[in-house]
Order: sequence, then structure tokens, then C-alpha cells
Amino acid sequence: MQKLMDAIVKPAAAPGLELRRVPEPEVGPGEVLIKIHKTAICGTDVHIYDWNPWSAQHIKPPMVIGHEYVGEIAELGAGVTGFKIGQRVSGEGHITCGHCRNCHNGNIQWCKDTKSVGVDRDGAFAEYVCIPASNVIAIDPEMDEDIVAMFDAVGNATHTALMFDLVGEDVLITGAGPIGIIAVAIAKYAGARRVIITDISDDRLQLAKKLGADAAVNTTKEDLWDVMRAQGIKEGIDVGLEMSGSPAALNQMIGVMRNGGKISLLGLGNSDATLDLNNVICKGLTLQGIYGRKLDNWHQMTYMVQGGLNLAPAITHRFNYKDFEKGFEAMHSGKSGKVILDWTK
Repeated sequence: MQKLMDAIVKPAAAPGLELRRVPEPEVGPGEVLIKIHKTAICGTDVHIYDWNPWSAQHIKPPMVIGHEYVGEIAELGAGVTGFKIGQRVSGEGHITCGHCRNCHNGNIQWCKDTKSVGVDRDGAFAEYVCIPASNVIAIDPEMDEDIVAMFDAVGNATHTALMFDLVGEDVLITGAGPIGIIAVAIAKYAGARRVIITDISDDRLQLAKKLGADAAVNTTKEDLWDVMRAQGIKEGIDVGLEMSGSPAALNQMIGVMRNGGKISLLGLGNSDATLDLNNVICKGLTLQGIYGRKLDNWHQMTYMVQGGLNLAPAITHRFNYKDFEKGFEAMHSGKSGKVILDWTK
């Protein structure tokens, strides 16, 4: 008889999620079964809960969702080496083909045939998840599991923030969601002179200050240029990190960049953005699209945390997985940082 486990499931093409008993994954050759300890709720999970247009296009219910997690190895499939039962691990959520040009040159984040855990296949909001051994990331057992549970999101912030050199630079982050506020801490750790973050939520801006923002600007109440001048920024922003997906925020960022500035674009919008390309061209701006993580980002964020990067303030709520509705309620409030679900109790 097949074993059953608890899992948070997208049951149908409609808003909402359910806690269900579902079959435990079976481990195939080259795969690893991971017993989940902690998971973190991502903005993508909220989209799936809400059943927005993106979800309707990508999710095929019923399926287990979730892709931010930490746990331990419960079973090794045939042919798997280099890991052992009981080892602390997480996993890269983009499962790639391994043989296209981008996979071959190390840019797996651009693989055209990516299959995402919790989106294209069953995810980690469950007692167990099964992934290829090549996606398993070994985790130092001394590290705080709550922090590691959100490493998928920390990886997005790391990839975005460290795309360009930040030492001595003035950085603007647009969007104080969880990834934006995590990027604040990373930018300061990486040597930025000033880090300014913008949003329209005072609660999230206050949280960004706890992560080290030099200034947190509510753009409905304050003038960004005035704040920049008060921070000693004369020519404009050196590096921009666009995390919001808002066309208005992006255009404001372009407007305050110095000539020759560089922008990392992570935020996905719900509508097309109209840009002043003449401004981009005449300023000589570099715009770099960011998707997912590079595998090296897992090493970078691990070493930064081990070296003293404090991400704990980004976690605002913790719940048992059976209370997942409370976790999504916190995310929907717009006042939360990262929300952790505990699967060990």
C-alpha cells in the first residue's frame, strides 16, 4: 500500500488551497527524497492561492505547491552518490535540461526547458518532496533552519543585488516586499554606501529599515530626489534593483539614475511597461533582466550568512503547517516579511 502524507494542495482552478492526504513521492533513479522541516511562503504561492492570470496559465490542479524549504534526506534513489541519509539539505527549484547551451555554460537560470518545483511539478509544501540529486543543495547543519527555509528567495535577492559591483555605490531598491527588504541587507553587506528603498506601504518600509536601509521612502508622501540629496547623493543612483514589477516605479528609477548607471530587473509586472527609451539611451543605462538564481548564488548566500549577514528581521511570522491559512492571511495583509511554516511538529 502506498504511503500517504500531509500536503498543501491547489485543488482546482479557483482561489484557495487545501490541506490533504496525498501519496508520498516515489524515488526514482538519480533522485532524492527529502523530509521537509521548514518551508517559507513565496509571493508566487500567494499568486497561486489567489488564482491570478499567471497561475491560470501555468498551474495544472490538483497539485502540491511550494518551493522554499529545508529538510533532511530520507531516501536516495539508485545511482545517487555524494549524499547520505539524514543529511541537512535544501534544493534548487528550477529543474533544467542539462544539455542546452545555457546549462552547459553554467547559466541554468536561462534554460528554456526549465520545470519549476511547486509550479510545473509537485512542490515542497508537504511532508516529503522528491527532486533530482543534481538539484540538491547540502546545508551546514549549524545554520538556522528558518533562514535556510527562505534561501530560494534570498537567492533571488542575491542574484539581483550582486549582478553589479556595489562597493561604495549608491543603491535604489524599488519594492519593499520580502525579496526587496532582503536585498537591502545584502547590498549593505556587499559594501554599498547608501541604500534607499521605495514602496507605498509604511509597514514594509519600516521593516526595510530593520534590515539596514539608509532611507525608506513612501513615494506617495515624499519626494525621492529630496531624500537622495539628504543622503548626499548628487549625480544620481549608481545601481538600481527593481523588485516591484511596477511600471511607475521602474520609470521613476530610470529618472533618478546617474549617467552610466546600471539596473537589475527582477520584478514581474501585471501589465506592459512603457519606457522613455530616449532617457535610457542618452543616459547610457544598462538594464539587466534577472530570473531565478545561479547555482553559485547558493554558495554566496551561505557564506554571507556565515560571515554575519543578519536576515532574521525579514521573518515576521511563524506557523505550524496545519495553520497555513494564517500564513497566507499574513502575506495578504501586505504587512508581513517572510512567513515560515513548520512541518516538524
